[in-house]
Amino acid sequence: MAGPAPGTPGVLRAMNDRAALDLLLAHGPLSRTRLGSLTGLSKPTASQLLARLEAAGLVVAAGTSTGRPGPDARLYGVNPAAARVAGLDVTPDRITAAVADLSGRVVGSSEVPCTGPGGPAGQTARALDGALDAAGLGRGDLRRAVIALPGSFDRHTGVLRHAGHLPDGRQSAALPERLAEALSVPVGYENDVNLAAVAEQRLGAARGHDDFVLLWNGAGLGAALVLGGRLHRGRTGGAGEVGFLPVPGRPLVRQAARVGAGGFQDLAGAGAVVALGAALGLVPSPADGPAGGAAQAAAAAALLRRAAAEPEGVHLRLLRRYATALATGLAALVAVLDPELVVLSGAVTDAGGAALRDLVQAELADLAPSAPRLVPGSVRERPVLRGALESALATARDEVFDTSRR
Repeated sequence: MAGPAPGTPGVLRAMNDRAALDLLLAHGPLSRTRLGSLTGLSKPTASQLLARLEAAGLVVAAGTSTGRPGPDARLYGVNPAAARVAGLDVTPDRITAAVADLSGRVVGSSEVPCTGPGGPAGQTARALDGALDAAGLGRGDLRRAVIALPGSFDRHTGVLRHAGHLPDGRQSAALPERLAEALSVPVGYENDVNLAAVAEQRLGAARGHDDFVLLWNGAGLGAALVLGGRLHRGRTGGAGEVGFLPVPGRPLVRQAARVGAGGFQDLAGAGAVVALGAALGLVPSPADGPAGGAAQAAAAAALLRRAAAEPEGVHLRLLRRYATALATGLAALVAVLDPELVVLSGAVTDAGGAALRDLVQAELADLAPSAPRLVPGSVRERPVLRGALESALATARDEVFDTSRR
C-alpha cells in the first residue's frame, strides 16, 4: 500500500517521528521537554509524538530524571526489543556471530570453526544459532542479518569472487546462495574490509569524514573506499582489492585474480614483513616459519610489535623498509582518490603503532601528490563484526522507524 503523499501531515509526522527516534538513539533517554527542545517542537506536540511512538511500540518509558528543581520528569528511550539484527564475520579460520537489539547493544554471540559439517554455510548457521541461543532468541526474531565475506561480492550476479582461500574454495562463488538457504533469514552480504570501514565511519576514527580510505592489513591486504559518505564498491564489488595492485619493486603478475596474488600483497602483506625480518636476521627464513594467512599475520604482528617497542638499530631499519612498502601502494590510491583521511587498520599495521604510522606518513608525503592524515582505527574489538551489526541496524532502523506506512 502506498504511503501518504509528500508534504501531507502524515509525511511531516513521519519525518518528526524519525528525527525524534534518531535523537533518542544518539542521546539516550530524554524527557518530553528535552526532546521538544532538540527537535524544535512544542511541548504539546512532543508529547503527542511520544504517545504515538509509545503506542507503536517504538519507545518505552526509561525511568525519571532526578537532581533538578521541580518534579521528576519521565524519560523515554527507543524500545530495544522493537527489532533484533545479527552480524556475522566469515574468515578461513573461524566464523563469529553476534546479535544486537535495536539500540545496538550486543545480546548474544558465538564463534565456531569455519570447517565442519556443511562447510562454511553450515558452520555459519551454527554460529548464528549459537548467538541466538545466548540471547534467548530464535531465527524468527531477527529483522535482518549482514554477513561479512572475504573477497568481492557482486550484487548484480550474487557471485563471490577472490575467496578461494575459504574452505571448499572451489565452491566459494556460490557461497552467498548457500548461506541464504542455510540461514532462512533476511540477509545481506558485504566485503569484510568494507564493513570495517562502516564501523570506523559510524563509531570510530572516520566519524565526520565523507572521503576516506581504510587500509586493512591482517591475514590479507585490502582497502575500503568511502566517497561522498558512501561505500564505493565498483561495478562487480571489487573496488578496494588493492592486494592485486601492480607496484614498483615487484614483478608484474599476469592473470592475478587466477593466481590469487599481486604486487602490493607481495610487497606489503604479512608475508613481506616476515621476509623483511628474515633478511635482517630477526626471524628464521619464511620457509621455516608459519604458513597460512592467520598464522603469518600473527608472526608479522609480533615482529612489528617488538620493533615498535624499540625503534632503533635493526628494528628501525625494519620499520623504515616496511613503511616504504606500505606508502608505495598508498601513494597510488591517494593519487587517484585524494581522500581526506587514511585509516590504518588490521592486526599487522596495528602492531607497528605510532612508530610505523609516522614513518608511513613521512614516506607518503614524499611519494604522493597530496598528504592525507593517517590515523589508526579506533574500533578495536572485532571491527568487521561491528560493521556488520551497524550495517544491519541501519537497514532495520530505516524499516522499523518509517511510521508513514503504519
